[in-house]
Amino acid sequence: MYEQRWYREGVHNRRFQITLEFLAEHGTPGMKVLDVGIPNPLSELMGEQGYQVVNTDGRDLDLNPDMASGDGFDAVTAFEILEHMVSPFPLLQQIKAPVLFASIPLNLWFSKAYQGDLDPYDRHYHEFEPWQFDLLLEKAGWRITHSKKWAWRGIPMGFRPILRLFHNRYYLVRAERI
Repeated sequence: MYEQRWYREGVHNRRFQITLEFLAEHGTPGMKVLDVGIPNPLSELMGEQGYQVVNTDGRDLDLNPDMASGDGFDAVTAFEILEHMVSPFPLLQQIKAPVLFASIPLNLWFSKAYQGDLDPYDRHYHEFEPWQFDLLLEKAGWRITHSKKWAWRGIPMGFRPILRLFHNRYYLVRAERI
């Protein structure tokens, strides 16, 4: 479906690899997963790894938080999606699966939140501090059992890209319903 090679071989390759390793370490092989968002290269890779992946249909999750409330799933995944929502709290409350895997970009003191120019959905309403995301999950009824942070690793061209080599950019968690 997604023939854009840069997703698998370029800037997202390391994030996808770390996410899949985290899933393998803290998930169950073959688990049935509701992936929040439209089908994408990472959800395709999850399927190739043996996970039974069902995506939500792409409707606005701020207006339709019940999209994540499907029954019969072992886990819900929300990789790089919650920062695109005005309010991820209702969605996090609606999830019925017992396990949540989620990743977010972290707020960097030297860089403003990302805002794409072409797609109105390609913007970050939130870039969290880890403690903020932890608090959001706790308030929505989740307890984090495992987490991982890592820095961006690209070719540093300029001052900010060099800083990104030393500051964690991504935060990945596994949480259980309280």
